[in-house]
Amino acid sequence: MKLSDLLRNAGIPARKFENDPEITGICPDSARIVEGNLFVAIEGLHVDGHRFLDDAIRRGAAAAVVSESAVKEGRADPERLAVPCVVVPSARRAVARLFAAWYGNPQQNLRIVGVTGTNGKTSVTRLIYELLNRSGIYAGLIGTVGCLTKKGRIEVKPHNNEANMTTPDPEELYKILYLMEREGVEIAVMEVTSHALLLEKTEPIDFDVAVFTNLTEDHLDLHENMENYFAAKARLFEKCQRAVINLDDRYGRRLAHLIGCPVYSCSGEGREAGFVAEDVHQKGLCGIEYKLVSHALRMRVRSPLSGGFNVMNTMEAAVAAHLLGTPVREIQTALATLTGAEGRLERLKLGEKVDFSVFIDYAHTPDALESLLRTVRSFCEVGQRIVLVFGCGGDRDRQKRPLMGRIATAMADLVIVTEDNSRSERTSDIIADILAGASEDGCYTVIDNRREAIEYAIKNARRGDIILLAGKGHENYEIGANGKKPFSEKEIVSAMIEKYY
Repeated sequence: MKLSDLLRNAGIPARKFENDPEITGICPDSARIVEGNLFVAIEGLHVDGHRFLDDAIRRGAAAAVVSESAVKEGRADPERLAVPCVVVPSARRAVARLFAAWYGNPQQNLRIVGVTGTNGKTSVTRLIYELLNRSGIYAGLIGTVGCLTKKGRIEVKPHNNEANMTTPDPEELYKILYLMEREGVEIAVMEVTSHALLLEKTEPIDFDVAVFTNLTEDHLDLHENMENYFAAKARLFEKCQRAVINLDDRYGRRLAHLIGCPVYSCSGEGREAGFVAEDVHQKGLCGIEYKLVSHALRMRVRSPLSGGFNVMNTMEAAVAAHLLGTPVREIQTALATLTGAEGRLERLKLGEKVDFSVFIDYAHTPDALESLLRTVRSFCEVGQRIVLVFGCGGDRDRQKRPLMGRIATAMADLVIVTEDNSRSERTSDIIADILAGASEDGCYTVIDNRREAIEYAIKNARRGDIILLAGKGHENYEIGANGKKPFSEKEIVSAMIEKYY
């Protein structure tokens, strides 16, 4: 594709160049440049891509994209480069538009649903995806658990093996949307993180429906404070036609007053909202039941998903699916059987000889951990213990560690503090941060090695114990100082059950 055609299809204005090179691909990493690539110099969180312009050209880049700020500050000089150079207001915005254009702008031919929030994104996207497909609407899913259609997984691996693929980088995201469009997908349902919004990964996308789940403390290593975190999340609702908002969340209430598109508000706590959950019954391991009511809709919802948070998750998913064309009767029928996303309060099958339970959950924020423990406590019988195995991630928000230590030791009967993707930090340092908030009356032990911590919980389990493995959820890896290694909690639990029972 000619450079001029690529820029035009991406909506990027540029002066005419004497040399209009044939572009063989787009690359934001100078180390991966091949002959004929367009190099996009991005100001990264840690490294400035403008430093590598000469290197990219030596490797064969046919043209370059640089930011206006880099030119003004002298970090890039378009006039001295031996290849055509395009100056743009934001290189991040440009790289998203360029990859979208490279794949034929698939986002323009799909209806796209974006779900954002601290907790619940994975559950709500999975529920919407399932509701749409069961009603005959061909949907695709992009999120933490992978990229799916009814034909199976779409495998597009990131160049960075440790990249978070919840919202893929533009290089992968627009290829995924292209593959979905080619397969016949009508609606793509995707998780949209605050990182993705801040880094403008989804800038070319106009969302049909955007869903806000909640906002609690997380990712403050990137955003620094909650106001910045909220502002990043709010960006999604600047580019959507309709919004589904959790009105029980204080940030949701703020958001509902800020955005200009039609708002479909939801409440499970009796607030005045467009959609209200009435007559709510939590039935422990048997799930939840409530009436979903609006001025134009009334439906009895029965779901096998446990916990008060799943009232809002199922409600928002039902409202979004209804807005997208799923009939009420089909929503009701599907919700009665849907078991939710992998690694979200997922009960493992242990066999008839085992007289305790093991659940896996992704809870890795203070609010999520507290909600998890409250939910499990609600269906505990007299004498049953909650045994919690958890840790906190390294190189991430340190402020939440003592908060999670306090919540864990105050609400669980026994806490086993361990590692959880320590990355470049020492596990012992992370654990010390966690224990700084531990309750004086709490019962806890420290086992640095997560596999050994799980073994300890299972080996010493009492009759009726509920063992919670929190923080990893669907993840099948552990990230340490030496990188990522395979780590499946399901396989470890299975091996320990076989060893001891």
